[in-house]
Amino acid sequence: MSAPVRLVARTGADVAERLARSAAAAEGAHTATSEVPGWLDLHRLLSGTVIRRIPFSGLDHWSFAPDTGNLRHSSGRFFTVEGLHVSGPGTEWEQPIIVQPEIGILGILAKEFDGVLHFLMQAKMEPGNPNLVQLSPTVQATRSNYTKAHGGTAVKYLEHFLAPRREQVLTDVLQSEHGAWFFRKRNRNMIVEVDGDVTVHDGFCWLTLGQILRLLRLDNVVNMDARTVLASAPALHDETRALSSDAGLLAWFTGERARHDVRARRMPLRDIAGWRTDAHSVSRADGRFFRVMAVSVEGAGREVAGWTQPIIEPVERGVAGFACRFFDGVPHLLAHARVEGGFLDTVELAPTVQCVPSNYAPEHRPPFLDVLLDASPDRVLYSAVHSEEGGRFLNAESRYLIVETDEATTPARPPLGYQWVTPGQLNWLAGHSRYVNVQARTLLAVLGPALRGDGAP
Repeated sequence: MSAPVRLVARTGADVAERLARSAAAAEGAHTATSEVPGWLDLHRLLSGTVIRRIPFSGLDHWSFAPDTGNLRHSSGRFFTVEGLHVSGPGTEWEQPIIVQPEIGILGILAKEFDGVLHFLMQAKMEPGNPNLVQLSPTVQATRSNYTKAHGGTAVKYLEHFLAPRREQVLTDVLQSEHGAWFFRKRNRNMIVEVDGDVTVHDGFCWLTLGQILRLLRLDNVVNMDARTVLASAPALHDETRALSSDAGLLAWFTGERARHDVRARRMPLRDIAGWRTDAHSVSRADGRFFRVMAVSVEGAGREVAGWTQPIIEPVERGVAGFACRFFDGVPHLLAHARVEGGFLDTVELAPTVQCVPSNYAPEHRPPFLDVLLDASPDRVLYSAVHSEEGGRFLNAESRYLIVETDEATTPARPPLGYQWVTPGQLNWLAGHSRYVNVQARTLLAVLGPALRGDGAP
């Protein structure tokens, strides 16, 4: 173990350089990269967790409010499932939405070993994960959880994130969650460095950024919350020019927000049109998009051993992908100014394609979807399946893609609502709130290795 070092305030460039050194470290001082999948499997077996679908009547402390039909917890904490009405020029719809106004903490603890930053990652069970246990941030907790509204045990390592000294903070930004399923939900994304001894509890391990990036090549290993924290951190980029200046990019994005005069308001769940409620689900009459379900969690090995809760289940695996082109040798990504009903500012930058294909008739398939799905293998720079937020979504997976395209399929002058951005510009915007959506942040987290052609472990 290296001797403790005294932390001093650092600039964003200093942090980016240290993160780049960690990203270059394919192995760390403690756990081998090849051991991590087996380590996660072991925790999955030892937990003995069982997830069961149950009728709404089987929920403990959850019920439909008699006046609104909203699903709520008897404590008034955690979250509610309500209705949402969205309207704008040429568009209008209603849907269920999760309302969770409290800001949670997604925090990764960092420490230098042998001069290289390592990150304390957790083997965390979440009921919605397809494989239950994935690599997660050191702390991943809602305010209700870390204030013990559930009556359970304390969140480990939480003290490092509640009031860190300024010189300890490597990144700290409020980021949005899934705007299609959450109403204006935000979490605090943090990386905090320590220089003293840290007890490594069972279910935690130190990994370099390089190790985490290699694990991101595997399906369903690194969870969504870890991906968004890493994407929010500053990165080094050697771009010499971009198709749009930073000022031009911001002007275009501001214009997109102004162009979309979309209004969203909460409404009673029982009144939403086109949805029906039965004993087991709230779902669309045509079976599209998603359904609200209820699950029972037993043997969780978490702050509490078991619980019941509502959860959202999409009807099918989604696709989220960036088209990528090189202009004068500089990589550019085709970003989409995407409207989602739950966004605080209506529009955020999203991948080129973000959808569940089966939700669309053949004549209404999203632009560029077939360009990404039909790409030849030599043009696919990155492909992996990752699950979305496992605490609120059940079996919510997407195929994440980065595909190299050409002028014939993705022109240099893109259609309305799309813009070419460099990785550096996307990283710059991800360092601020409400610019880059959570799916785009997943792809931003893997972008460097994908463009370099780094292989899987």
